[in-house]
Amino acid sequence: MDHSRSILRQRQRRQFRVRRSIRGTTERPRLTVFRTHKHIYAQVIDDSTGRTLASASSMDKTLRDGLGFGGNKQAAEAIGKAVAERAQAAGVSKVCFDRGAFRYHGRVAALAEAARAAGLQF
Repeated sequence: MDHSRSILRQRQRRQFRVRRSIRGTTERPRLTVFRTHKHIYAQVIDDSTGRTLASASSMDKTLRDGLGFGGNKQAAEAIGKAVAERAQAAGVSKVCFDRGAFRYHGRVAALAEAARAAGLQF
């Protein structure tokens, strides 16, 4: 129990360290990524108003059928493309990337590259 609690604290410290320098504004909202072993989630958040402008996840019914498994790079690329399209439909073209407590590596990097390829500017 104590070990899992310390792991959680370490993750929260990493997340706070990253978010200390990143703020989403109306002109440049924050694209945040969260991943689990089975799924990946992305949201475009305006921190000044506290609203989510666009979101996509591997659990969305429209995306779930074409993915198969939501915990791999192909799913991350599909989610990155979907969140970029939804953000552009909401009128957002520039974002700041928030990797949270995760390294910019693997699925997180695949999502970011797919969002860039779909037209979002970081």
